[in-house]
Amino acid sequence: MSEETTVNCPTCGKVVIWNEQSVFRPFCCKRCQLIDLGEWAAEEKRIPSNGDLSDSDDWSEEPL
Repeated sequence: MSEETTVNCPTCGKVVIWNEQSVFRPFCCKRCQLIDLGEWAAEEKRIPSNGDLSDSDDWSEEPL
């Protein structure tokens, strides 16, 4: 018998079995998936960067 891979839902922490039947993986349900999407859309979450550019820098003026 093979072991099942599990992850914790990033929104609520509930254990989710990682397989094809878990259609919202890594989330436990559609609700948690939408909560996470809303946090990204509201810019409550972001990917950290080491770049020297700020949000106000204009990328169109950079040399190619």
